[in-house]
Amino acid sequence: MNCCVVGLQWGDEGKGKVVDILADKADIVVRYGGGANAGHTVIIGDTKFALHLMPSGAIRPDCQCVIANGVVVDPDVLLDEIANLQQKGLTVSGRLFISRNAHIVTEYHRLEDRLAEQALGEQKLGTTARGIGPCYADKAGRSYALRMADLLNTDLLGDKLRSVLKYKNKLLAAMYGAEPLAFEPMFEKCLLWSDKLSPCIADTTEILHKALHQGKNILFEGAQGSLLDLDHGTFPFVTSSNSSALGLGPGCGFPPQKLDRILGVVKAYTTRVGAGPFPTEQDNEIGQRIRDRGKEYGTTTGRPRRCGWFDTVAAAYSVRLAGVGEIAMMHLDTLAGIEELKICTTYQIKGKQTSFFPADSDLLFQADCIYKSVPGWHEDLSKMTHFDQLPKTCRDYVALVEDLVGCPVTMLGTGPARNQIIYRTPGLRQ
Repeated sequence: MNCCVVGLQWGDEGKGKVVDILADKADIVVRYGGGANAGHTVIIGDTKFALHLMPSGAIRPDCQCVIANGVVVDPDVLLDEIANLQQKGLTVSGRLFISRNAHIVTEYHRLEDRLAEQALGEQKLGTTARGIGPCYADKAGRSYALRMADLLNTDLLGDKLRSVLKYKNKLLAAMYGAEPLAFEPMFEKCLLWSDKLSPCIADTTEILHKALHQGKNILFEGAQGSLLDLDHGTFPFVTSSNSSALGLGPGCGFPPQKLDRILGVVKAYTTRVGAGPFPTEQDNEIGQRIRDRGKEYGTTTGRPRRCGWFDTVAAAYSVRLAGVGEIAMMHLDTLAGIEELKICTTYQIKGKQTSFFPADSDLLFQADCIYKSVPGWHEDLSKMTHFDQLPKTCRDYVALVEDLVGCPVTMLGTGPARNQIIYRTPGLRQ
């Protein structure tokens, strides 16, 4: 089966764990968007893997990994990840393929990101400062972009980098008074990237189409979350790529109609990192309790995540946006011990009620949530393996979310480990 796993909230939903589980039956796992601003965590026993560019399938030794053209690649981050995996006994040699057409994040992208964010002051977007936005901007601008294919021709690479750096130094000096970046150390780094990564650079679209023809199981891993989608998220407080399942086609050249499943991932509550509207946010004792129990601190930045109640208006929007057929609900165990839980069912904006998410930050900042309160549970869910073992109030909570979102919940996370998962559909992993 060909399956796409995508976040339905503002990222950090637990996609890494879900992809790792499903990768057990996959031949290839594909990252199709985003960059090193993503943080996907997989926990195997006492070992924690924090992945930013490598697909989560890298933890499965027999799984091929594809970083497709829609991803912007920071080679320094990628090489560090490869080294960390090797230290933990996992080699990617011969099973990692990076698209020739993927764009490269460089030192000047990271610098531009930091300086632009600082210049915004109180209006800052909350970027991770990893250079993702400036790299995508260069991709759209075309004239001053570097791609992985450029690492294959070092004779031309030097001239191209010199031209780009001349432009970037003028731009950053004029805009922010930045000191110029030197050519030689950056070119030396490019030569290192070429030496280390050239064997992995390939036409990944061809690889995926051959795999499709051969009937292989392909698993697609989204980055960030649907509500951060550049076109359909809470603009301008979004990422710089199409982070919903809608980004799959342009992000890797795979025809979406060939997907068998689109699996959306949510937390049993809602979180957000950085600035932007967050209607169900609980900036209070409840929010701090969720943050502490759920260890809600960013994999990429370490920043504390904003926490709030589950938002069915937002989740239903993300489900409709890309035709999601089933949901994996993570962090159900985090809510244990809260006497009364609330679920947002509707927004009230300018005196009018709506159950359709308006992807407009100006409107969302004005949204008041209408909640349905339900009793919580106190039981430890971490060792439960069947849905019927869950407390009735927990089962009722899941059923209410299903009803309001309009999509079945087929996987339930009861802890961080790989085996702390409850399957509700027989044969789900087959």
